[in-house]
Amino acid sequence: MRCTAATLIAIVCAGPVLVQGQAVPNAAKQFSAVRLPVGASLRIDGHLDESAWGDARWRSDFHQKLPVEGAEPTVRTEVAFLYDDKALYVGARLHSNAPGKIPTAVARRDQMTNAEHLVIALDTYHDRRTSYSFVISSGGVRIDYYHAVDNEYSRDMTWDPVWEAKASVDSTGWIAEARIPLSQLRFSRAGAQQWGVQINRWIPATNEDIYWIVVPAKESGWSSRFGELVGIEGVQPSRRLELVPYVASNATFSPAAPGDPFHDGSDISARAGADLKMGLGPNLTLDATVNPDFGQVEADPAEVNLSAFETFFDERRPFFTEGAQLLRGGGQNFFYSRRIGQSPRGVADGSFVDRPASATILAAGKVTGQLRNGISIGALSAFTGREEARTFDAATGSFGRTEIEPFTAYGVGRVQGQFGPNASVAGVSLTGVERDLGAGSPLRSLLPSTAITGGGDINLRTTNGAYEFGAAAGFSYVRGDPAAILRVQRASAHFMQRPDATEFTLDSTRSALAGWSASLRAARNAGRHWLWNAALGFESPTLELNDVGRIASANDIDATGQLRYRETQPGPVFRQWSSSLFLGRSWNFGGVHTGTRWSLGNNLTLRNFWSIFLGTYGNTSAYSDDLTRGGPIMGVPAAYGFDAQLSGNQGLPVTWQGGLSYFNDAIGGWSTTLFGGVSARPASQWRVSLNPTWTRAVGSRQYVTAVNGGRSETFGTRYVFSYIRRNTLSARARVNYAFTPELSLELYAEPFAASGEYYDFGELAAARSHEIRFYGTDGTTIDPQADGSRTVTADGQTFSLAPRDFN
Repeated sequence: MRCTAATLIAIVCAGPVLVQGQAVPNAAKQFSAVRLPVGASLRIDGHLDESAWGDARWRSDFHQKLPVEGAEPTVRTEVAFLYDDKALYVGARLHSNAPGKIPTAVARRDQMTNAEHLVIALDTYHDRRTSYSFVISSGGVRIDYYHAVDNEYSRDMTWDPVWEAKASVDSTGWIAEARIPLSQLRFSRAGAQQWGVQINRWIPATNEDIYWIVVPAKESGWSSRFGELVGIEGVQPSRRLELVPYVASNATFSPAAPGDPFHDGSDISARAGADLKMGLGPNLTLDATVNPDFGQVEADPAEVNLSAFETFFDERRPFFTEGAQLLRGGGQNFFYSRRIGQSPRGVADGSFVDRPASATILAAGKVTGQLRNGISIGALSAFTGREEARTFDAATGSFGRTEIEPFTAYGVGRVQGQFGPNASVAGVSLTGVERDLGAGSPLRSLLPSTAITGGGDINLRTTNGAYEFGAAAGFSYVRGDPAAILRVQRASAHFMQRPDATEFTLDSTRSALAGWSASLRAARNAGRHWLWNAALGFESPTLELNDVGRIASANDIDATGQLRYRETQPGPVFRQWSSSLFLGRSWNFGGVHTGTRWSLGNNLTLRNFWSIFLGTYGNTSAYSDDLTRGGPIMGVPAAYGFDAQLSGNQGLPVTWQGGLSYFNDAIGGWSTTLFGGVSARPASQWRVSLNPTWTRAVGSRQYVTAVNGGRSETFGTRYVFSYIRRNTLSARARVNYAFTPELSLELYAEPFAASGEYYDFGELAAARSHEIRFYGTDGTTIDPQADGSRTVTADGQTFSLAPRDFN
């Protein structure tokens, strides 16, 4: 085994790979790049007809990973590298037994198709952990992504370098040619470069996956298994500078409300801004933005959320997605970028209110990259402006303005280092939020003025990542007006007003709140058959991350374990299959058992590359400390469910899938979901897809409201629940037409319809029970009113359930 020294704490070693069924060292395989002659140039046209390609050093020693691991490919693949002071050039001749049938589907950038694909992966830091992948399809489509960890399928698709690629089909197969500017790569100033390299070719017609370095299916790793690209000398990292200004406008048309002075049925606005990208030395990149343009961001999926908890949507804004892996830690979710520029939280009252949909991001900047010694750095700073809502009082005819979001500064930082012969990683993260809440601000009682979170994490890898052991610890601290800290304590992440709590007390005089978290985990990631992982995690009741991070519910102790058996060798029926058993158990810090969950999932791939998933899952009876939304502990019934899904061969021009999901609990709750999908290419430039979903469900314990004056069994408050019947139908549809790989037209639509009906209202009979005292029984009455409300009489008390409580 050959090792290369790293200047951080350690040495990075290359492990063995499988070549023709035998293990040989990765470092025994090398590509040699040849410098272009002085004055020579290449035209990137997909033909390789320049004389320089004749002088290149071609390699064709590829082997299958699928369908027969280690076997000779059925077709020949040849690849070579050239370079000059400005760029790295890649040429490939990809032979075929049926050149006339090679698919040449055209799609927009970063969209995989059923065409053949050539992947060029480069570990330019040569850290054996991270890498960049450049993909060319037989239709000339470019795809690129970044591997932040040593895993082939962990891909950051938001990385978008500037590079060129062309493809052409001839009588022997197809040809790929690419120019990758050195300015788009991060590498050292060493005179002679030594990079990791991997080449992969996928042939969908035969589902043949061909690699230059085959990582056996029973083993783990990606960048750590690369061969080497040598011969590049005398090149220097570029000081990159890009400035992109923009001007954009929005127009919204909707029926105007009578008497509304703010909306006449149309809303037209314009904005301008700019993005800056600049290299700071060879390894760091500065990104800055003023009033960033998020106009191309796809809308969030439609949903109906009837829970007490926030929905966390994926980040799609380009400024925040690029390089995000360098800001994320390996422990808690200290950074959730959608907090920056979120919807204002303040309340404004009036007959008509005009409020901005989001806080304006005045400016933001970040520095990301990896130093020569293997230390990765990520730092972000952002400022959002003070926002006001305009109000109008129809009775007095007066206008007003109300502050609904303060000027806010955000800071996020992470430093991560790599060490040891197996690319282990340790890092620390720190975040901060500071809000400008003056003495007279109406938001002082709503939002903390200061929030600080952070922590450290370590991931120890052994045997080329076959085993991993991790640990993490974190803290949180929020400070502000006692009224704002009281709101934090009462929020859904904590529910510290719970009357039967023993692990904490609600304190209305607090002006600060501190919390902590810790976790341990271990995993076996490689092996022919048996894999496993186990974890233990703690989140203290007062852990608060929701100023710039995210946490759904604190006060948790979780222990989980998973055991997986897999078969990667093809058999008479299945090409491969696996079965996974999961078990998890949870408690809160008061020692209350809050859940025991289990699941058994089976993934099967047939010989014809159809995929089947069959799974079942469930939970035992337990207790919940959040179903009553600040009330006492409540019982949770046992439940079970199953999932089934069938998918066709994903390498064909027409792909499809369909499935069924069913759930049932012990007190009458159930749900059934049917889903499907089809994606077709009626022509090489067209792609049409439709993914319908239908769900019918009955929720057995839907929270409605809490009413004072209840019985002692529920601490003097009535916690009202009901059954809820829901129907949801949606159909996500896309139609794409690619004029060229650089220009496409896309239509996206998602019709969504949902209906719900509350019925059988009642109150929790007693703490730690899931039994309901239904209104209309046990000496109680419930009467529907003409306005849609319900009037309830119980224990001599009469109260109303307003429609807003359950509609």
